Amino acid sequence: MTTQSPERERERVHFATPGPGLYPVIVAVFVGLLLISNIGATKLIALGPLITDGGAILFPLTYIVGDVLSEVYGLKAARRAILLGFAMSVLAALTFWLVQLAPPADGWGNQDAFEAVLGFVPRIVLASVLGYLVGQFLNAYVLVKIKERTKERRLWLRLIGSTVVGEFADTLVFCTVAFYGVITGAEFWNYVLVGYFYKTLLEVVLLPVTYRVIAAVKRREPTYGLAKTVSSSS
Repeated sequence: MTTQSPERERERVHFATPGPGLYPVIVAVFVGLLLISNIGATKLIALGPLITDGGAILFPLTYIVGDVLSEVYGLKAARRAILLGFAMSVLAALTFWLVQLAPPADGWGNQDAFEAVLGFVPRIVLASVLGYLVGQFLNAYVLVKIKERTKERRLWLRLIGSTVVGEFADTLVFCTVAFYGVITGAEFWNYVLVGYFYKTLLEVVLLPVTYRVIAAVKRREPTYGLAKTVSSSS
């Protein structure tokens, strides 16, 4: 058994093994943010000449949590969380649809309000699911591929690079499927670009927080540190 040099050690790509530690908690936060954002996205918001939707408040955080999953646990573990989020989104949509179809009780006069906010709208559901899948998979893939080249260095490049690609794909797919033809012309591109730049800028502003969260998770995941120890002594 030989000990490798520090330079050789830095060339290793490290990922923690998903287990009963922090991974389930991070996945639960990831899925929760996604479900809350999907409900918020049913409302369009006008801020002066700018148009966005309620999902913009929390949805960027799903990409930050997705970055934590990809950076610490790798592509396979991130993919598992993404597919779980997809399944829960579909389940939520189907549940709201069944509740919408169920006959309201006598004296309950909020059926129209329920349908307006949480009613099953196939186009919105399809847009949300497609945008989420495309964006999150690209985000995780790009981050991991950059990490294969940069190893433990240049975390900022991985975080920003994956966000730029993932958020653009997500925003474009969602807006096109959900509102193309409903919002047209300059108003449509206003909606797309405002959403994209806002989400991307928010993640850039929150980079110091993301750095600290990733560092804390890496310190508390024994298998991440173990990977470094094993690779340095093999």
